Amino acid sequence: MKKIFLKIVGITFAFLFIIITTNVEFSNILSLPDEVVVTYDEISNINKKNTFGKYVSANVYNENVNVGGEKQTKTKLSFKLFGIIPIRTLTAEVSKGVDVYLGGIPLGFSLKTKGAIIIGESTIQTENGYVTALKNKNIKSGDILYKINGTIIDDVDSIPELLKDCNGERIQLTLLRDDKEIIVELVPELDISAGDYKLGLWVRDDASGVGTLTFVNTDNNRFGALGHSITDFETGVEIPVSDGKIYKCSLIGITKGERGKPGELRCLFMQGNNYKGLVDTNCEYGVYGEITNLEGLVDNNKMVQIGSRMSVKPGKAKLISSVSGVREEYDIEIIKASYQPKSSDKSMVIRVTDSRLLGLTGGIVQGMSGSPIIQDGKLVGAVTHVFLSDPTKGYAVYVDWMLDNAK
Repeated sequence: MKKIFLKIVGITFAFLFIIITTNVEFSNILSLPDEVVVTYDEISNINKKNTFGKYVSANVYNENVNVGGEKQTKTKLSFKLFGIIPIRTLTAEVSKGVDVYLGGIPLGFSLKTKGAIIIGESTIQTENGYVTALKNKNIKSGDILYKINGTIIDDVDSIPELLKDCNGERIQLTLLRDDKEIIVELVPELDISAGDYKLGLWVRDDASGVGTLTFVNTDNNRFGALGHSITDFETGVEIPVSDGKIYKCSLIGITKGERGKPGELRCLFMQGNNYKGLVDTNCEYGVYGEITNLEGLVDNNKMVQIGSRMSVKPGKAKLISSVSGVREEYDIEIIKASYQPKSSDKSMVIRVTDSRLLGLTGGIVQGMSGSPIIQDGKLVGAVTHVFLSDPTKGYAVYVDWMLDNAK
């Protein structure tokens, strides 16, 4: 009798284990960051739509804690199984929601680099023949030449001035590589054809590109675009920005995407005093700055609330783009949404399902990066990359990560 009882208990526990593990998104709950920003509406939807499983409930409560001898109240978001068994508790900021103007139109970007990007090395004509000053030196293509003898380089034109008085003596270069400073010492060579001391480097101090505006904050006109960084086209290095400008683009053509061959939006923009805003940040999650002239960039009637990553779920969504010549909504499907404890520009996998967009572009093409993604009426992300093997699919970044960088 005892054996039969134990067998029944074992079968019951096994059955419950299968039911729980197949209906509770434990991995997604554990993947959430320790601190989150949510709205009460999103918490309600987590419970209504069983975002993390049928038997998981999310609740907010306040907790009194001592910080430096002072009492503070912190808001906590708790996930519980059957409303009883704790799974995980996070620190939460419960907001009323952020309203933004919706983007979706292509922009031209003109960036001024902080320092000068090293493209490669060159030979110098000296009285002893052609030589290179860089032999056996720790200098690589893609490094940023930031300082000479401690003086910050404003642009490439300032380099000859900084070398003018070196008199062939050893100097110190400060390079930026992977966000770290590297010090290199070398002796410039006198170029007899020009009469100047030179380093033997090919360098560049500007860059340009095209991408899509994602949003503009209605409170302060801060904008976010692209969803990924602008990189130097020769070296692939992320460009550190000292300043830059954005311009409204004219779409002059579309090259449709094909398997193994990414398409592109062919856009034209003229640099000058007709700029629409200023750039101050270029990072892994996009390009950011302040709009100085909203005209032609946003529709004042097209405002939308930001949705956090916890509101995103696989299923139907909308992509906003102006590839037809006007800003329109196109049907897409969110195939996968990773909750990500750390920032990434590959938060979601999406698929274009709208026949109109497929007919125009073949799917996702270069220049569409930054196109807003709407789900359940909220802005939840932006397009970042296309799958080379299938242009109908691509990656997208959570708008959470973008909003953090737009502050």
